[in-house]
Amino acid sequence: MATVSIPTLEKDSEFGAYVARPGSTPKAAIIVIQEIFGVNTGIRQKCDKLAAEGYLALAPDLFWRLQPGIELDPDVEPEFHQALEWMGKFNQDAGIRDIQATIDFIREHEGIEKVGCVGYCLGGRLAFMTAARTSIDASVGYYGVGIDGLLGEKEAIANPLMLHIPTEDGFVDKTTQAAMHAGLDDHPRVTLHDYDGLDHGFATEIGKRRDERAANVADGRTSAFFAEHLG
Repeated sequence: MATVSIPTLEKDSEFGAYVARPGSTPKAAIIVIQEIFGVNTGIRQKCDKLAAEGYLALAPDLFWRLQPGIELDPDVEPEFHQALEWMGKFNQDAGIRDIQATIDFIREHEGIEKVGCVGYCLGGRLAFMTAARTSIDASVGYYGVGIDGLLGEKEAIANPLMLHIPTEDGFVDKTTQAAMHAGLDDHPRVTLHDYDGLDHGFATEIGKRRDERAANVADGRTSAFFAEHLG
């Protein structure tokens, strides 16, 4: 696996990131923000697919302060519960600073100015926070959790954000979904897409949670979004 080391904003430490490079000059860069399962096979495959579309793709190890290299399988029950424990210990504010450090690394060391991000689950929540708190150019979140509690930050979203919302998400109830729509439907830089009857994790690359048809629809929208805003 190809990896790079990224310095923290404070320059007092470094963390790893999986990197997938296109066969030619990248048209832009996209940061892939992990689920609670770490930078696992599915997240690396997300990077590889983006590289095939012509992007430099990086997945930073955001759990590195807890334990570097966490890699879990959501279909294995003990590992699923382990992932929930890691999420409970994870400092999200520090994670956002590491995402900004990754943006800076891409612009300064890779020479790529346009940078987007796409996140899943916990990463979907972090994608919203990234849109509000960093210098990212475009953000996409899949089945982000607890976004209703972040709506107070929506006025800070300066660049385009797309959110994919499965209507039967076991981690995001109907009240939360309604709050997201009420708070964001009229935001000029935010686009929400609902997926009727779908559950959390429907766009994962591998495993039991994937719904092939819906994943392809959502990923097609994401590809068009990045082509428009990063191209």
